[in-house]
Amino acid sequence: MRSKKEMFRRKKKDDEPTDTPAAPEQPETAATEASAEPVAEAAATTEPEAVMAATAASAGPDDAKAASTKRRGNRVQKVGTVSSDKMQKTVVVRVDRLVLHPKYRRYVRRTSKFMAHDDLGATTGDRVRIVETRPLSAKKRWRVVEIVQKAAK
Repeated sequence: MRSKKEMFRRKKKDDEPTDTPAAPEQPETAATEASAEPVAEAAATTEPEAVMAATAASAGPDDAKAASTKRRGNRVQKVGTVSSDKMQKTVVVRVDRLVLHPKYRRYVRRTSKFMAHDDLGATTGDRVRIVETRPLSAKKRWRVVEIVQKAAK
């Protein structure tokens, strides 16, 4: 049986050379050179917009749309009620959720308040959908995407 020092001591790496040889370069074939020439010629002679159009036409309509706009992942969305609109272009959104109590096995309502940037003009009582975004101020990291339901007046 090993002692405690041996159990927790890191194993020493074998004396392996740190310089790994570079991967051998593969020679280009005539087929890849032929396919790259028209795009390279177009890039040398025309505007960058024409080159994007030429590559988009060969790639397909869906790829052209993806190439022109930046791809973003799915952002976190929440639906809540506006509880305050006293600031300029900022609203406080209250989001309620039901959580199962671990001991009593009853659902308990938990609320969270988020400050969100509002260009749509939401007022107190409106149900809004907010989406996570980059930090806009010290406390504002959400943006109002749509007003789901206007408040009853």
